[in-house]
Amino acid sequence: MTALDRFDPVALDALVAEASFLTRIDRKYVVPRDDLGAVLAALDPGTRVLEIDAARDFAYESVYFDTPDLLSFRMAAQPRRRRFKLRTRSYLDTGKSYLEIKTRGARGTTVKDRDEYDPRDRDRLTDDARDDVAGAFATIGLASERADELDATLLTRYRRATLLAADGAGRATVDTVLEWIAPDGRGFALPDTAIVETKSGARPSDVDRALWRAGHRPATVSKYATGLAALRPALPRNRWARLLRGPFDPSHRAAPGTPTTIATHKEDASCPISPTAVAPSPAA
Repeated sequence: MTALDRFDPVALDALVAEASFLTRIDRKYVVPRDDLGAVLAALDPGTRVLEIDAARDFAYESVYFDTPDLLSFRMAAQPRRRRFKLRTRSYLDTGKSYLEIKTRGARGTTVKDRDEYDPRDRDRLTDDARDDVAGAFATIGLASERADELDATLLTRYRRATLLAADGAGRATVDTVLEWIAPDGRGFALPDTAIVETKSGARPSDVDRALWRAGHRPATVSKYATGLAALRPALPRNRWARLLRGPFDPSHRAAPGTPTTIATHKEDASCPISPTAVAPSPAA
């Protein structure tokens, strides 16, 4: 993403220290890839970009888990107070993987737990992981035994750049090279689309304002739920209808990329959820 070159770098520890918000408002935008350059060019020159080992965007992979009746998906499609999202997230450039479970209870409190995970297991849940999930289910009133039903449902891959506002009051992620792959190998890519997520305090961030000036408004989008609805037309889709008729429509999709493996010294670390995986692509 050459438009990032105009910004100074920020290290990961500094990013975390400067952008840890006690009150945080998240907004997501689905943006044509061609519009990104103009949006980035409109940002304050004091904006900084996360840089690690001279790289400014990084390959991510997530494997989402759900029950056979897609309980997690349906809780998102028909919003309920109690809900959960479960995934492994892998950083393909470093070989690190984490198990993440996000739960929301009856009182609307959201809890996110994140623990390091063996990359070789990132497409499945170990017995210990199921025990942890069962405990999380119990805290939000779901039957703990439902953790035994969970299985890999969808894989996503993308490249991410992270921006820190000039005043340190907001950050944003820019995801490109977006791909979705089901366990049966069906999948799609959105090469002409980016997903931008902003995180700020009480006031909108510089990135929000730049997006608004360019005519972009926040969208209801979930990589898991919207992607699954795009792959399975029979599922409930009203919540993402505009996106499914627009950038996620089959006319905008391409085939996924070529196979790759996670960067790791462990043997047999490739993710077998699908015979087709996404190769890390050059910076956009």
